[in-house]
Amino acid sequence: MIIGRTLDSEKLVIPVTPSSIDMFGPRGVCLISPTGPLWVSDTGHHRLLGWRSLPTTDSQPADWVIGQPDFNHEGQNAKSTPGRSTLSVPTGICACGEGLAVADAWNHRVLIWKQLPEDSNVPADLVLGQVDFINNEPNRGTYQAAANTLNWCYGVFYHQGKLFVADTGNRRVLIWQQLPEENGQPADLVLGQPDMRSRNENSGGTASASSMRWCHDITFWGENLVVTDAGNNRVMIWQGMPTENNAPCTLVLGQKSFDAVEINQGVYFPNASSLSMPYGVAATDDWLLVADTANSRLLGWHRPQSLISLQGADSKVVAGQIDFQSKGENRNFGLPKRDSLNWCYGIKLCGNTAVIADSGNNRILLWHLNL
Repeated sequence: MIIGRTLDSEKLVIPVTPSSIDMFGPRGVCLISPTGPLWVSDTGHHRLLGWRSLPTTDSQPADWVIGQPDFNHEGQNAKSTPGRSTLSVPTGICACGEGLAVADAWNHRVLIWKQLPEDSNVPADLVLGQVDFINNEPNRGTYQAAANTLNWCYGVFYHQGKLFVADTGNRRVLIWQQLPEENGQPADLVLGQPDMRSRNENSGGTASASSMRWCHDITFWGENLVVTDAGNNRVMIWQGMPTENNAPCTLVLGQKSFDAVEINQGVYFPNASSLSMPYGVAATDDWLLVADTANSRLLGWHRPQSLISLQGADSKVVAGQIDFQSKGENRNFGLPKRDSLNWCYGIKLCGNTAVIADSGNNRILLWHLNL
């Protein structure tokens, strides 16, 4: 299924003016159950779109909108000031307990609804990164990070009672051991930095097993934490759940070593083990799927008996390109097709359905998994 405007054969451009169908650069997706609801971060229109149930036809219009007064308006914070139901570049989105969490990136905050919204413009119950719903300065207006601040946060994930946030501009992942209950509640654990105050790229040095440059998305593969580090062109995997600040990861995908960072391992064309700005990640029991964004493809790694054997390993499946050596948007810069991708940012799995934010094509793709 294709959610969003499909391209007419007589046209070369998909319109990006807001409507209940049209999206602009969507980056985050969340299918709550195999039958719905479906929530999408329509990033360029600064809003969330919601479908009451899983769409059954192409270009099915959304039922709900959060962040704008109606389906036909756009603009950061609805062209006003921040509030409990406004957004500025929303990206990551996930089910969170009985509710929903959204990384409201350019407001430098995470919004949490304690119950799933079932109408348009339901106000959020909780905000992280800011003291209230009105303020939106990065790191609360300071040049230094803290356990209760955020800076260009792009990813959010909830797992076994813990909340994870990719605090991208501070080059770190923050972890709350329990779902926060107060506005601005400080995080309990940090990865990517030696402490809660530091925010240097790669901790001020070269890339390592514990540093990050542009973390973006988070998932768990079985019991193993996975983080996409797009700025270092790699995916970081911890064996189990880290319990200490700045814990080093066990292995990386996309690079042959922990200190390597180059796009496609230093050559123009990709291969089965290389990555170029991987933003999204999702997992089944057996497969890890990565949105290899700048290569406009999805890659799949099969879970081995020994996790450490995956260090720098080749992926086993590719989608969006005809082979592992191709990288052009929509397969050689053509028009979008049902099997092509253009800067795919987000991927989430629910049952046997993969939901992909095909950002460059201004659409969401629903794929039936056959792995």
